[in-house]
Amino acid sequence: MLRTMLNSKIHRARVTEARLDYEGSLSLDPDLMEAAGLLPYEQVRVYNISTGERFETYVIKGDRPGSGTVCLNGAAARKGSPGDLVIIASYGLYAPEEIPSGQSILVWVDEHNRVARRKVDPWSA
Repeated sequence: MLRTMLNSKIHRARVTEARLDYEGSLSLDPDLMEAAGLLPYEQVRVYNISTGERFETYVIKGDRPGSGTVCLNGAAARKGSPGDLVIIASYGLYAPEEIPSGQSILVWVDEHNRVARRKVDPWSA
């Protein structure tokens, strides 16, 4: 049996843009992607704290490092508005023997979507 485990999470990022007429995805500041270990085109789940909306999409690199970009693109633009707080999470499937050495990357941001704190948390107790 495989288990679905949290790979990484960006907690309480603020949506900076919503662009309906753009290819579907979530544009993120490259610094946030690096901090959370996210790759371009990796699937993520987005939880909108402000509205309760939840959806899946994929990540693409935002315009420039340090920009704080969190932009909902395409259909995702209907799931939130600039100013909304969101959690961005990635998950993976793992075999039981992988669990003891696994870990999640947790990233908290400030009001400008800059990394305020980063923690690597092991899955095993």
